[in-house]
Parts: sequence; C-alpha cells; structure tokens
Amino acid sequence: MDKGKFYGGICIMLGLMFLGAMMPVAVKVMRSSNRTVYVKGLCEREVKADKVIWPITFKVMSNDNQQLYAEIARQQEEVLRFLQRNGIAGEEVSVANPSISDKFANEYGDNNRAYRYIATSVITVCSSQVDLVRSLMSRQSELLTKNVLIAENNWENPVEFTYEALNDIKPEMIEEATRNAREAAEKFAKDSGSKLGKISDASQGTFTISNRDQNTPYIKKVRVVTSVSYYLKN
Repeated sequence: MDKGKFYGGICIMLGLMFLGAMMPVAVKVMRSSNRTVYVKGLCEREVKADKVIWPITFKVMSNDNQQLYAEIARQQEEVLRFLQRNGIAGEEVSVANPSISDKFANEYGDNNRAYRYIATSVITVCSSQVDLVRSLMSRQSELLTKNVLIAENNWENPVEFTYEALNDIKPEMIEEATRNAREAAEKFAKDSGSKLGKISDASQGTFTISNRDQNTPYIKKVRVVTSVSYYLKN
C-alpha cells in the first residue's frame, strides 16, 4: 500500500470529522447572529409657532373708477398706519396689487348690483412677532372706525403659523426617540430571556409638524419616529 495515500486519506478523514463536529457550533453562531428585535421609538414635542403670515383683506366698491382707486389708496394707508403704529416694521409688510372686477364687463354677471366696480386688496404681514400679530388680529376691528371693512380670512387668504427652528431641536428629539426605542428593545430582550446586543440597523423617520388642534394653530406638535433593529444574544 502506498503510505502517502494512506496518510493522506487519514488526514482527509480527520478533517471531515472535525468539520462535522464544528458544524453544530457554526449553525448555533449563525442562528444567534440572525436573532434580532425590531423596535420603534417616538418623540413628540409641543412648540410655539415662530412665524406668522397674516393676509389682511378688504374690499372697496364704487361706480366711479377714479374714486375707486382713491378709496383703495386711502384704506391701504389706514391699514399700514395701524400696523406701523403697533410695532410692525415696514419690511414685514407687503402690498399686493388690488384685484378689480367690473360687473359690466362680465357677460354672466348680475347687472343689478349696487356698484359697478368691486376691488379686493390684500396687505400681507409676514413676521416672527407671533404674539404681537395675534394681538393685532384681535384688534383689527379698530379699523372699522376708519371705514375700513376687513374681510374674514378664508381658504383663499388663510392665516398661516409655521415653525422654522426645527433644526435646533432635531438632535435632541432623535436622541430621545432612539433612547425610547432602546428601552423597548431591552424590555423585549428581558421578557424573552435574552440580552440586548449591538444595533443591527437603524433609520430615522421623517419629522412632521402639525397643529396641536384646530383652535390653536399657533401651537405646533413636532413628531419623529425612529426604527432600530438590535441583535439578541443569550
């Protein structure tokens, strides 16, 4: 018998025996590495809006074109004085060109209206002085004494409150959401008789900003959800 082949066969046989003995260990390690828990962490905060856009809309009616423009200018000046007198800076105010409709030029209009011309003028306040603007909104009836009739804000010209400082609170909120996710994962691991390992995968959810409720649009709710997977070990 060729001794080389004999000893070669012995080595191969020993190698296969060793591989067979180690197979259960390898399977156990692979299964352990695939054991994960997937959790979500939530963080919510209430913040005050730091920017407001307030369209001030008023209408002017007349049968004379020149009188119409003169009255538009007068009422615009009254509104601007009201804002300036109460602390709104000029750079926070913009005046749009008035929209004028002529009922005689409208083929399908009602020609029995009392006035031929109806002009809609909008002066917009865009300011970070949210509390001040809110107080002026409640006092806009003062313009009635100057014969300026302010129209109610509707879907065409709504008041908008926004929160612009999201980047200032993002890191803290992500940290809190991740911490909440880990607490949930630790509880799961404890209940299942396991220990929590390293992070397998993680993703940051999208930040959402919404009104806290329909009656207080100047108070915002900021929300983020993080998704994290952890390895579990015995």
